[in-house]
Amino acid sequence: MSESITLTDAGLLPEDLLPDVSHLVTEDDEPLDNLPSEKQQRLLTETLYSSWNGASNAQGFLVAANVGLFPSSKQPPIVPDVFLSLDVQVAENWWEKRHRSYFFWDFGKPPEVVIEIVSNRQGNETGRKILEYARMRVMYYIIFDPTRQLGGEVLQMYELQGRQYIPMSEQWLTEVELGLCLWEGAYEGKRDVWLRWCDITGNMIPTGAERAEQEREAKETALQRAERLAAQLRALGVEPEA
Repeated sequence: MSESITLTDAGLLPEDLLPDVSHLVTEDDEPLDNLPSEKQQRLLTETLYSSWNGASNAQGFLVAANVGLFPSSKQPPIVPDVFLSLDVQVAENWWEKRHRSYFFWDFGKPPEVVIEIVSNRQGNETGRKILEYARMRVMYYIIFDPTRQLGGEVLQMYELQGRQYIPMSEQWLTEVELGLCLWEGAYEGKRDVWLRWCDITGNMIPTGAERAEQEREAKETALQRAERLAAQLRALGVEPEA
């Protein structure tokens, strides 16, 4: 009879049973992306780290761009433009090869969300990739096609049901407590139609710069309100307290 395997408290394999990753290519040092996609990726990642506290009852999150997903040590990874995973933490010794990429056996689960940004027809987002993400059991698959290279809608959202993805009728990702929306505006000096995270009311999750500006405007509004009130008190012969 074979010996039973005991998982750690986090539901992961003990270290002595982890797969050997020394042969895996976790980075090829040959990135090649376009300027719009790179800026869009940064907008989606920076926003959450700047202004989102994570889903309720979730212990942390990881959002990353152009990082490989390894469901198995015996097959090559797939590299989404952006992914979001809840209830995970990056290892302290993240420079070690066994922690450099998103190894499913290391994090204990697939990400909840993957996003592909379409810039040409070579990515096969509605062919090979949609099948691979379904096999990985990724809950939500998002395709952002700003120039309609695929001939469909600019924003296509899918939810995993059973073994296949079903188009979503709404833009709210219930299990991660985030939504996605299209926003026309300027980000880092470039005006375009951008894919943005939003809350359940449709309000966009702000970038760090946007949040700082909102806080500045709120302070300025409060100061103006206080000055008007002080002026009204003086008109009534009452000197406001300093």
